[in-house]
Amino acid sequence: MSTAFVGRKKELDQLNLLLNKNSASLVVVKGRRRIGKSRLIEEFGRSHRIYTFSGILPNEQTTLQSQLNEFGWQLGKAFGEPAFKDNDWNDMFFRLAKQTRKGRVIILLDEISWMGSLDSDFLGKLKNAWDLEFKKNPQLMLVLCGSVSAWIEKNILSGSGFLGRVSLSLTLEELPLFDCNYFWIESGDNISAYEKFKVLSVTGGIPKYLEEIQSNLPAEENIKNLCFDRGGLLFNEFEQIFADIFAKRSEIYKRIVQCFTDGKYGYEDIYTKLNVEKSGVISDYLDDLVKSGFLRRDFTWDIKSGKTSKLSRYRISDNYLRFYLKFIIPNKEKIERGSFVNQSLVSLPGWEGMMGLQFENLVLNNRQQLLKLLRINPDDVIYDNPFFQHKTIRQEGCQIDYLIQTRFDTLYVCEIKFSKHPIRTDIIAEVQEKMRRLKAPRHVSRRAVLIHVNGVHDDVIDSRFFSNLIDFGQLFYF
Repeated sequence: MSTAFVGRKKELDQLNLLLNKNSASLVVVKGRRRIGKSRLIEEFGRSHRIYTFSGILPNEQTTLQSQLNEFGWQLGKAFGEPAFKDNDWNDMFFRLAKQTRKGRVIILLDEISWMGSLDSDFLGKLKNAWDLEFKKNPQLMLVLCGSVSAWIEKNILSGSGFLGRVSLSLTLEELPLFDCNYFWIESGDNISAYEKFKVLSVTGGIPKYLEEIQSNLPAEENIKNLCFDRGGLLFNEFEQIFADIFAKRSEIYKRIVQCFTDGKYGYEDIYTKLNVEKSGVISDYLDDLVKSGFLRRDFTWDIKSGKTSKLSRYRISDNYLRFYLKFIIPNKEKIERGSFVNQSLVSLPGWEGMMGLQFENLVLNNRQQLLKLLRINPDDVIYDNPFFQHKTIRQEGCQIDYLIQTRFDTLYVCEIKFSKHPIRTDIIAEVQEKMRRLKAPRHVSRRAVLIHVNGVHDDVIDSRFFSNLIDFGQLFYF
């Protein structure tokens, strides 16, 4: 499988625009581990002078001096000198600024939260170094990068120290499906959309995971090699991710995400599942998980006014996370003993239900391509999201996988349906019932849309009930 750089055209364009400035640029890049943050900056800096420095993952033995020593070693290596032994970040930043005073230069400080974890004045010293030293070079770009998105949000993007100094903030999401398709490019059109979906149901659009796929092997074998072999990349990846990002609090974050393996839930449900009293702490933890890219908070809205509701539900938005919680953790001992080799994946309890949730995630993560297929201009969309309405005296309860409301008084009711076989006509009654329950003004039109992966029966097509039938495979090429 090729490891060539894939996608990120929009982000590269945004970074390149900064080169036209007549002043130095401070850039922040955040996103999930393995999403390709440092790879993006390295690709952008290929034709420029770039220096990369990374903090080391803190543990019980890590000290401020060990972080400084590591940075000093990297600094010396970058400029062909012995490791620097300074004991203060001010000295380290001054040395770096001195070496980068002239010419086009990019400095990447990777895993910034690790780097400054043991010095409460780290960010203040970095801010001063930016104001007094780095920005003196109008062609310099300083990039602060990290996986602990909540820390970056709180301390840099929302912190007073860097207020008005950040030229560009990027949050890297999963690759869209048309970029994911590159990882099967050597196979041409010989790999079906369903086969690709099975792989993506585990990897999502995470570049590092997709690089590990061997396109000459069936999806099931790739999944077993990555997830159900004790030497596979994804066997212990979850533990590493949570330890890296959440450190000593990783267990409580793990308990929270386990609440969502089988569906979407609101605040009340979460407290019940955790069996804890209501508190702002859980709300903060949920917010951290959203900022880290593991959960998504979907707000519903009032169709009549088009205004966002206070009601929301959380769901796992990271396919690997759900797959690990659902299938790797319960079978970990078997995998470590090597007795899982001959296990059929489709026979695992809850396999098909999980695949439905993973399919929904992939479609929702590619809603921009879906809008193009429906010929809807994004500027015409009032609101689009998974939608739900609670049962009251005046209305029935209703849940819709994905609802699009446009300014032309049209609702696109999208049913995202996973099935191993072509979908039959009973889907029509299901969607009709949802549309009947959906409370909307009388002048608003409703159009049913079906998004599928393994085809539909001719009777579904002949019924002409759905205004659009969208095959998952179309999202790979649009």
